[in-house]
Amino acid sequence: MGIEDKLNNTAENTGGKIKEGVGRATDDERLEAEGRGDQASANLKQAGEKIKDVFRK
Repeated sequence: MGIEDKLNNTAENTGGKIKEGVGRATDDERLEAEGRGDQASANLKQAGEKIKDVFRK
């Protein structure tokens, strides 16, 4: 996995965690769900990158 991709996925995951926390703290279900979605997206992208790395070796 490229360093840039890894950093982008980590940033997206962290942003999602922040959104989820803010949504929970403000009782904003939409923001909380959006944060969980961002985290899921980042995790899926990271898994795809790891699979590509396996086949590159």
